[in-house]
Amino acid sequence: MVSVSSIDKQAVAGEPAAAPASHGPRKMKLLHPIEPRVRLFLGVAFFALFLLFWTFLTVAGIVAPHFLASPLQALKAAWKLFTEFGFLNDVGMTVWRVMGGFVLAAVIAVPLGIAMGAYKPIEAIFEPFVSFARYLPASAFIPLLIMWVGIGEAQKLSIIFIGCFFQLTLMVMMIVGNARRDLVEAAYTLGSTDSSVIRRVLLPGAAPEIAEALRQVLGLGWTYVVVAELIGAASGIGHMIMDSQALMATDNIIAGIVIIGLVGLTSDLLFKKLNQLLFPWSLMR
Repeated sequence: MVSVSSIDKQAVAGEPAAAPASHGPRKMKLLHPIEPRVRLFLGVAFFALFLLFWTFLTVAGIVAPHFLASPLQALKAAWKLFTEFGFLNDVGMTVWRVMGGFVLAAVIAVPLGIAMGAYKPIEAIFEPFVSFARYLPASAFIPLLIMWVGIGEAQKLSIIFIGCFFQLTLMVMMIVGNARRDLVEAAYTLGSTDSSVIRRVLLPGAAPEIAEALRQVLGLGWTYVVVAELIGAASGIGHMIMDSQALMATDNIIAGIVIIGLVGLTSDLLFKKLNQLLFPWSLMR
C-alpha cells in the first residue's frame, strides 16, 4: 500500500500545511513601483556605466579614434561647434522642423483618430488605408517629395509629417475605441446626443492617453529628422552629421547624435510634465 505523505496526514488531521520555504527577501516585485529617488539613481548609474565602458573602449585602443571618438573628444567637438561654428542655429532649425512636422500631423491625426474610434463606419473607410500606409518608410518618399515640393523646408516637414501622421491616427483611434461602453450607454440613457457623448464622455476619458500617444509620436519625429535633413539641407543637426561623415570627423558625428538625444529627451520630459499638469487624475491610475 502506498504510504500517505506528511502533507496528506496534516490535511486529514486538520492541521495547517507548513508554509513553503523562503528563499530570502525578493529584490524586485512584478509591476511594483519604486521611489522616484531610486528611479533617478538607477537611470543615472546606467548612464555612468555606459560612459565608463565607452571611455574604456577608446582609451584602451580597442576601437580606433577615427572610428569612435572618446566622450571627451565628443564633448570638445560639441563645445567647438557651439562656440565657433554657430551650431545653436542648426539645433534651432532641427527643433523647428521636428515640431512643425509633428504639429501638422497632430492637427489632422487627432480629430481623424477620434472620429474613427467613435464611429465604426468611418473606421471601416480609413483604417485599412492608414494601417497600410503606416508601414511605408518615410525615407522612401524623399525622391517623390523632391519632385513635388522641391528641397526646401516643405520637403523636410513632409517627411516628418508622414512619419508621424499614420502612427498617431491609429493610436488615437484605438484609445477612443476602447472607451467604457457602460459610460457611453449611461450618457445616452440620460438623453445625451452624439456630440455631447464625445465631448463629455469619450474625450475626458481618452485625453490622458491621447496626450501620452502624442508624446510617444513626438519621439518618432526625432528619429526622422536626420533623414529629412540628408538631402538639400543647408542647416540642421543632420546636415552637420553628413558633412562630418565626409570628413571622417567622428567626434562631430557623435556630438550631433548625443545632442539630438539630449534635446529629444528634454522635449519628452517637458511633454510628460505638461501632461501631468493638464491631466492630474491620470496619475491616480
